[in-house]
Amino acid sequence: MSRNLSTQESPPLWRLSGRELADEVRARLEALWRLDAELGQLLVEVDSRGVSELYGYGSTAAWFAHMGRMSRAEAKKHLDRARGLNPGRSIDGTETPAAAPATGAAALAGEIGPHHTNRVLLFLKKIPANVSEEDRNSAEKILVELARQATPHEVDKAADEILARMDQDGKEPKDPDPTERKPELRVRQRKDGWFDIDGQLDPITGTRLSTILDPLSTPRPAGEDKWPDLRSTSQRYGEAFGEAIAMLANVPDVPGGDRAQLVVTVGLNDLKSELGTACLDMVSELTATETRMLACDCQIIPAVLGSKGEPLDLGRAKRLVTPALRKALIIRDGGCAFPGCHRKPRHCDAHHVIEWAHGGRTVLRNLVLLCSAHHRLLHSSPWTVHIAEDGIPTFVPPDYVDPLRSPRRNNLHHPAPKARSQP
Repeated sequence: MSRNLSTQESPPLWRLSGRELADEVRARLEALWRLDAELGQLLVEVDSRGVSELYGYGSTAAWFAHMGRMSRAEAKKHLDRARGLNPGRSIDGTETPAAAPATGAAALAGEIGPHHTNRVLLFLKKIPANVSEEDRNSAEKILVELARQATPHEVDKAADEILARMDQDGKEPKDPDPTERKPELRVRQRKDGWFDIDGQLDPITGTRLSTILDPLSTPRPAGEDKWPDLRSTSQRYGEAFGEAIAMLANVPDVPGGDRAQLVVTVGLNDLKSELGTACLDMVSELTATETRMLACDCQIIPAVLGSKGEPLDLGRAKRLVTPALRKALIIRDGGCAFPGCHRKPRHCDAHHVIEWAHGGRTVLRNLVLLCSAHHRLLHSSPWTVHIAEDGIPTFVPPDYVDPLRSPRRNNLHHPAPKARSQP
């Protein structure tokens, strides 16, 4: 039960632990979702009785806009959602069923909010007319169950997959383009020596170009002056294109093939205990925890230092994740495997479930693709990951996110459960 933060009996917020703060946020989110659903019930009751007879307004949306001091468009959004989630009454007084009864029940229980209910209602409007009521209800229940732990984007993705199975013929195709498209590239040198470049590339070439430019165009980290990278996206891509051309002209390799090469100058005990620091390529100082994160997916060159810091031995690079193993990871995970993340494989590292420093093997069942943000989260928070019996990475949230610690998966990269089909 949440506490009233405005009462004198409640302790100040700064005295609450991280778990207590998370519990208070969750309690208020659930209360907000319940209140929104209860408000919807009231709006539908006003709408059923007739707002003209009750208050003299021409429409329920106009009355609610005045009540809530909001725009007519905002009021209509609230009213449309309420009509979809709650049963109404016809002119003769008979009850009309709700379009989404399971969604309305979950909203009243505080389990899902408007950001989910809106998507389920939109999905129900798109269902073809020839789909049976049984299949329609089954599909709604699938999305509601998913919405209890997934992001709205994941619900959208699952809804699209269910719709595709319900209407496999899809929309009637448009007439083919009579002219065949071909790649074009126009390069023109101006009088000041600069070049203008524009054109269009086929999907394969464009994907290859993006694969090369994306890692080169990331914003520069703040240096000693702590100033952020103020270049625009187009400026960063322009400089990345120049860097790629220079690399292509001077060396046989291009970026995107091999992973980073890491010279680790840190004691083995420090690496395992996450204490002390390491030196990256003899330049940047890193914490041992950051070193462990980088060590998940790179070439490791162990450097043994003497008591005065002099190099005694420099080992050979040992590749942890081979190109073939990385391709298998991409096929299995499809991108960042963290629940709700849509990052593509080229933005991901291979993370060891049982860490390499603790003897974890470099095999498919001990690896998972993660983007940099979620890779760091796995190394610095109570989130855990394991490979389930069906071979899919499964994440367990900390108790302050979910007290039950229910396992979660990324539903964007794996098919949603199938809706019940007609016999």
